Amino acid sequence: MVLPGIVWMAVFCYLPIVGLQIAFQDYKITQALGTSPWVGLKYFARFLSDPQFWPVMRNTLGISFYKLLFGFTLPIVFALLLNEVRNQRFKKVVQTVSYLPHFLSWVVLGGIMINWLSDVGFVNTFLVGIGAVEKPVAYLASPKYFWAIAVISEVWKELGWSAIIYLAAIAGIDPALYEAATIDGAGRVRMIFSITLPCIAGTISILFILAVGGLLGSNFDQIFVLKNQLNLPASNVIDIYVYQTGISRTNYSYASAIGLFRSVISLLLLVGANTMSNRLQGASLF
Repeated sequence: MVLPGIVWMAVFCYLPIVGLQIAFQDYKITQALGTSPWVGLKYFARFLSDPQFWPVMRNTLGISFYKLLFGFTLPIVFALLLNEVRNQRFKKVVQTVSYLPHFLSWVVLGGIMINWLSDVGFVNTFLVGIGAVEKPVAYLASPKYFWAIAVISEVWKELGWSAIIYLAAIAGIDPALYEAATIDGAGRVRMIFSITLPCIAGTISILFILAVGGLLGSNFDQIFVLKNQLNLPASNVIDIYVYQTGISRTNYSYASAIGLFRSVISLLLLVGANTMSNRLQGASLF
């Protein structure tokens, strides 16, 4: 059963590593791989001196930081609250509704967001109706709203799905701990902070390490669907810049260098988060 996953990982994750050599070459698509002249770190230096470097890094880190802040913490809170629900039927309904958006692609959800945020969409109609704004606001046409839109839509899509693993960890806690706490007079809030959170701290640490490792990945599908020329100053992240450079402009060596640069920084972040988690919580990936 594991074999298909191993084959998929080998084909799509490890085999492409051979192609990273073009980041150090002046590669032309008409030439065979490995035959292009070597240029060393030319394209890495070019990216660091590119006028788009700081705007792209600012957008990538800004969006990813807020996604980490809200997209990582809110599922934990949601799982804790859902665990306190005693009506099992209501609990199942809430959980099902919350993780349903995860199974929809960003093409579908992006279309929903574009529709909702249009001048005559649900959001503007509601806000104008209650008097919160005087006239419709073109949210996706303004860069200042894009980060919030990206973060809120990401949290909406993944909240319920991300909470599943925390609910599974909570389900594995020994009920005797709660029974002993009840005898000692502890309330539900006290149990959450004294029993539930400490018992799932290892799970939280592991998922935090993985989240930090993906800090430079801003979800290409989401940004690609929601971006436009008007909000580009806030939506031009590394993934979009690599796509435009490599696919639209056919500058494959430069795009590969940018992608490799991002991967190296992500690896450093992963190792740093793993080391910190190991020292503070005693839980780590390696």
